[in-house]
Amino acid sequence: MTNTKWNLNVNQSDFMVRAKNSIIAYLDSSFNELSSSIDIVNNQLINANLEFVLDVNKKEGKLEHIDSNLKLQDYLNVSQYPLVVFKSISYEKINENINFVKGYLTINNITKIVELDAKIVELENTNTSSKVLVEIIGEINRQDFGLFANSNLQNNGLLMGYNLNLTANLEFTTNTIN
Repeated sequence: MTNTKWNLNVNQSDFMVRAKNSIIAYLDSSFNELSSSIDIVNNQLINANLEFVLDVNKKEGKLEHIDSNLKLQDYLNVSQYPLVVFKSISYEKINENINFVKGYLTINNITKIVELDAKIVELENTNTSSKVLVEIIGEINRQDFGLFANSNLQNNGLLMGYNLNLTANLEFTTNTIN
């Protein structure tokens, strides 16, 4: 019997935060700590255990916005607590296309339980290796985490909505153990 262990490729994984007003913040390859695993059977995601720590002050993070010189830590306004932490506590498979990862999300030193969608975006098998891209997406209310919203006085004159869209693109590769 062959067991397959899926390892996260940190260099090909990223995290994106998006708010209204077409403001997009990318945290490319900025995972500080990571312990994640997935189980796939017949090209279907059947389990996902995710744990990661992101530092919004790391130099790999960047903010993209037209005519703006905002820094990523200003965008999330978490300069006192710059870590974003997620630790999954459960996985639920509804059907082939609907999967949920529930976990503790900590932003601005405030922890809440959130439910995020999980799906396989791409699965590639060759004779020598296998790769899978898993996308984790969800939406949070910024006020739940003590973040500013809709106040141009708090955000260098830029209005933002109440919700943040979170997307993690995680690439896993395999090692075969006989």
